Amino acid sequence: MEFAILGPVEARRPDGTVVALGGPQLRGLLALLALDAGRVVSAERLIDGLHGEHPPDGAADALQSQVSRLRRRLRDGGAPDGLVEFTPAGYRLAVEPADVDVHRFERLTGQARETADPATKLDLLTEALALWRGPALDGLADPPRAARLAELRLAATEDRVEARLALGHHDRLVAELRALAGDHPLRERLTAQLMRALHGSGRSAEALQVFAEIRERLADELGADPSTELAEAHVAVLRAAAPAPARQVPAPLTGFVARDELTQLKSALGDARLVTLTGPGGAGKTRLAAETAGREAGEVCFVELATTTEVARVVLAALGLREQGVLAPGAPPDPADRLAAALADRPLLLVLDNCEHVVDEVARLVRRLLAGCAGLRVLATSREALGLTGERLVPVGALPAEAAARLFADRAEAVAPGQALDPGAVTRICAALDGLPLAIELAAARLRSMSATDVAARLGDRFGLLSRGDRTAEPRHRTLRGVVEWSWDLLDPDERRLAGRFSVFAGGARLDTVERVCDASEPVLTGLVEKSFVDFAGGRYRMLETIRAFCAEQDEDRHAAHARHFLDLARAAEPKLRGRDQLTALAELSAEHANLRAALHWSAGEAPELALRLIAALTWYWWLRGLRSEATPFADAVLAAVGPEPPPGLAEEYVLCLIHASDTDVELEPILHTLDELAHPYLFLLWAFSPRTKAKDGQRLAALVGDDPWARAFTGIGDGLGAQYRGRIAEAETHFSASLAGFRALGDRWGEASALEKLAEFADWRGDHARFRQLMDESVRLAGELGAVEDAADLLCRRADGVLRAGDADAARADYEAAAELARAAGTPLTLARARGGLGEVARHAGDLTAARRWYSSAIGLAGDSVTGGETRIRLHTGFGWTAAAAGDLDEATGLHQEALATALEHGNLPGAAQAIEGLAGVLAERAEDERAAFLLGVAVGLRGASVTGDADVASVTAGVRSRIGAPAYAEAFERGREMPPEQALEEFGQRRFALGS
Repeated sequence: MEFAILGPVEARRPDGTVVALGGPQLRGLLALLALDAGRVVSAERLIDGLHGEHPPDGAADALQSQVSRLRRRLRDGGAPDGLVEFTPAGYRLAVEPADVDVHRFERLTGQARETADPATKLDLLTEALALWRGPALDGLADPPRAARLAELRLAATEDRVEARLALGHHDRLVAELRALAGDHPLRERLTAQLMRALHGSGRSAEALQVFAEIRERLADELGADPSTELAEAHVAVLRAAAPAPARQVPAPLTGFVARDELTQLKSALGDARLVTLTGPGGAGKTRLAAETAGREAGEVCFVELATTTEVARVVLAALGLREQGVLAPGAPPDPADRLAAALADRPLLLVLDNCEHVVDEVARLVRRLLAGCAGLRVLATSREALGLTGERLVPVGALPAEAAARLFADRAEAVAPGQALDPGAVTRICAALDGLPLAIELAAARLRSMSATDVAARLGDRFGLLSRGDRTAEPRHRTLRGVVEWSWDLLDPDERRLAGRFSVFAGGARLDTVERVCDASEPVLTGLVEKSFVDFAGGRYRMLETIRAFCAEQDEDRHAAHARHFLDLARAAEPKLRGRDQLTALAELSAEHANLRAALHWSAGEAPELALRLIAALTWYWWLRGLRSEATPFADAVLAAVGPEPPPGLAEEYVLCLIHASDTDVELEPILHTLDELAHPYLFLLWAFSPRTKAKDGQRLAALVGDDPWARAFTGIGDGLGAQYRGRIAEAETHFSASLAGFRALGDRWGEASALEKLAEFADWRGDHARFRQLMDESVRLAGELGAVEDAADLLCRRADGVLRAGDADAARADYEAAAELARAAGTPLTLARARGGLGEVARHAGDLTAARRWYSSAIGLAGDSVTGGETRIRLHTGFGWTAAAAGDLDEATGLHQEALATALEHGNLPGAAQAIEGLAGVLAERAEDERAAFLLGVAVGLRGASVTGDADVASVTAGVRSRIGAPAYAEAFERGREMPPEQALEEFGQRRFALGS
């Protein structure tokens, strides 16, 4: 006999039938005995388990009676006599532990934990968890032990998840883990596993949002910080190339009918780096490409190009990459350059779907990427070849008769389950449709309202008429268009009206959007879904591109309503982008990215004033998404339509459009002078970074930023930077602190991260290592929550700088290496240069000058950007300079520090100039020009506005100089340098080559 207590308590005969045990007291008693099967359980423990701490009077006598009744029930059920034994010490269930499910569960989970192989571990845990049928002990006895068993069940569930994660089942685990984490909101291991599953599914931004939510929940409910495991999962998302989607292949809505081209395509991808599936519309190229990509073992990114003309930008977005970070200024790089850098050493299958209308641009981009990215393979679908050397073509034609019939039957079963199909009718249908999968699916959808025989007859009549039409068209094109027209004619008037209007959407839409833009109701939309004109998945309705192109010809133009709707959406989201709903608003706008671009494309030519408003409303979204150049082609088109003067009431929107434009002769300043306030306070930020700005207007624009809380917090950033660059550190820290408080009250992650980074820098200079680490950790976390991987990499470098000054070389190396990984994945050579320079610093401080020189040499070659690379080049040249000085090459060291000084002065960067001058002081000290070295050390502190506590290089130079010339002489020379007015110091050191020997 077997016993089960992991759920309803049961005793089972050998044939599996259940013994009638009676009421809850007897079942509870059996559960307590089964928990200790084969061992004696004292009467006291049984009474406590059944009644708790306060048993009723006569509980001992009642226990004897219950044991007798239990024996009788078991004996009546076929159990042998003496199964429940009595001893002076208590009672015993005389069975082997293996006869009780809880003991089998514990044995299986123990074996699983001792097993290294994840597949074996998964099998054991699956078998163990299958023993559970509900709460242990069924609530009948011993609540503490029931709670312990529930904990063991949850731990085993987590172990099983761990095994599945090890096997790469990330995307299949997300829904299960979301449910589990919802049931156990403070269970940190489950949340960490959910983050890993999301990240492994290419949904890193969601993983970071999950971390943000539990971090806040832990703080609010427990007053605790995230555990080590949870924090490590967060860091892993940031470090493990967060912008890279591990898998990004569209999930199929229907089953796949095998076809010969699948094997041919797999072979071609094994031999060639560029494979193109060619064939007519409706032949199944997209589905074949998706099926092949889904079977790939490595990294895959699937890019839909049907609704775009800007191929590189769409590929960049599909890979989860940005043009640039969100915390730093600078002109965005060319998207193709960014892609080439990001994919340079990354094995990836890139699927480019529907290339025919942009075939030239696709060919140029693919040629560029394949030439520079050795691990890249490209699978394209197009009605024509790309025409590149080495391209392997796989033609996709009609389905063979047998496969076509299977496809029809499969789709027919989905729409009309159980309907008997006439094989002859199916054969005639598939032949009439030339074996085109899309045409077959559209025809099968009609079985909701007619038989296969009726469909065959009507198609025969229809194509008899079509055959007398345009004979110059390609046959399969006539077939596909014919079946779409036939399906269209069978729609009722409301369905045809909605189908024509629905074609305005790029990338589909949610129900409320369809209802508003198309003036339609859900039942009509459901009819289109049933007839295969519209698909529904993930809460969105979508139209297949071939059908969308046909429906767009049916004179139901809703572009104006579409553009107005998405302008309203952008305007409603824009204030949220500057507060605690920032991530939600970003997600909402990102989900509608294709529709927003379509609205801009139409309105730029047809309604330029609406386009001006839309550009203004989306500007901060583009900034936070790191897509600042996306507006440029739209801005150029709008300016061409509007002319050199802003429309009435749209001066501010016009200025934003001018800032986004690629090139224009229109002057900003006269228009700026007409503004009385800024409704979009970030205009000042964009203006400051525009190459067409005039410094004299900065103060006026800053005064227009406004008095709302975000504007005040934002102004503090600008004021703080201005004070810092003028060497007024105390004033700068006051501004940044006020800015941080303002952004924190609003919940704006961008603003918080921006202020935190600067405050951390000042804490580092003071030697307050604990506060520096706290501020930098928070800044890195916030950048990660925004999905700003480029900024997270840069912040990791900054954190490593301070950690290295604090003396923790191992932690610094880990941060620099993590930053390098992120920078490589994100395609940001400048940050990669900074990370390599940091590794050079680690090597130099460890005394390995050869490795340091190697790191610096490789880094300097990556930091050539004259606009955005100034600070990085200063750091690299000074670090390399200290390395050369340590090796005894003082002339090389002098040249490197002078290069850093020239760069700092070119950019007006006084802290950078101070850094270079300290390096020059080190060279002077090596040449025994000690008073002059002390003087330069003072000049550096005066320029920066503060000394940097913990700078080992400066401390060593200071100690050496002071010991040789004495403390009084050192102090006198240092003070002379520190008191030199910054303007005079800049004039004296402003030459490109500062003569050290004079």
